[in-house]
Amino acid sequence: MIFSNSTMKIDMYKTTLYSIKLLLLLAFVVNPATTCAQGIPDDVDLEKIPPRIIRACCAFGYDLKLWGVPFVNIDQVISVDDLNEHHYMGNKSEGIGTIYSHKGGFIDIGHLRDQIDWTRYLYTVILNSRGKGEVILPLRNEAGRKTLYLNIPAELTNSDCILLAGKITYDFSLWHEISTWFGASTIPLMPEKFSSFSVEDVYSNLLGIHVGMQALHSKLPFNAAATQIIVSTLDSLAVVKTAQETYDAYDAVNHKWYTNKKRIPRKSVTIKRDSDVLNSSRPWIVPDQTNVNSNPITLDVPLLDTKGELLTNFYQFTIDLNHRFPVEEIFPNRESSLINQDDFGVLLNRITNDLEIMEENTLAESK
Repeated sequence: MIFSNSTMKIDMYKTTLYSIKLLLLLAFVVNPATTCAQGIPDDVDLEKIPPRIIRACCAFGYDLKLWGVPFVNIDQVISVDDLNEHHYMGNKSEGIGTIYSHKGGFIDIGHLRDQIDWTRYLYTVILNSRGKGEVILPLRNEAGRKTLYLNIPAELTNSDCILLAGKITYDFSLWHEISTWFGASTIPLMPEKFSSFSVEDVYSNLLGIHVGMQALHSKLPFNAAATQIIVSTLDSLAVVKTAQETYDAYDAVNHKWYTNKKRIPRKSVTIKRDSDVLNSSRPWIVPDQTNVNSNPITLDVPLLDTKGELLTNFYQFTIDLNHRFPVEEIFPNRESSLINQDDFGVLLNRITNDLEIMEENTLAESK
């Protein structure tokens, strides 16, 4: 059985347009020599599901302070010279932090690396599930019990498996943003709503997914490919060369997009957020940046396989929502608290409405 519950309607024009945009995006991040999709990696433990957050990074802004912890300022700005090599599932030598780019806005390198690794893990799971009928992958709880159902045809190509891994990884990362908005947190008594949908989060996640997909196409070992593609991708986004330039970009949006006058985890630390992220993510570019020919690059979520078929035909990601969600209010005709990835649009509309009210209040408080 192939999943067919998606209600999304995509006509031939949109299918063709998406394919063209995807090819253009792949062209700017992929090395011409990297054209062969990898088989099942031998160093990925299928039994060890990665944690939702692999690398602890990063709050948006700098000179941020924690509630109840005096004399400690959070500063996670890095430069391209600090990146070092990528390591699947993390390594202390990796550079993580935020860095500014003129075509991609602020990039959270920790988020980017995490999605690279999740894309690789899910690609391995998908290849291992190919031709086996329905495969069920229980996941860690996050605002409810999460489960991934796969049904991968034996004939699905490695390239389509890579696209599918990217789509599912995006769903997982988007759910993290949604769930933290409604009160989920990794650390008990440490709400994460202050960082939900901050202007760099989703873009960094999706950028990492595209880098991960390209690394899976590479003939190089995965870590070497990811390391190389991270650098070339950031260069294509006109990344700044010094940490000071990132500090300057933050200074330009302090008290506009965030404020360091409030303490984490107060949600008013973050002033601007972006919930228009269902099928793509646009970069937030600092205004009045001079001497740069800026052409912002919007990233698309992989939605279709190479034949133009919906990737949601091959999986279902379900969440049995917990008490944090007003299910009857958001889904008035729903008989249960079980949702799937096709319901994310409804939740994002609710969050967008909440944001319009919240941003007005936060702006007033920050003055």
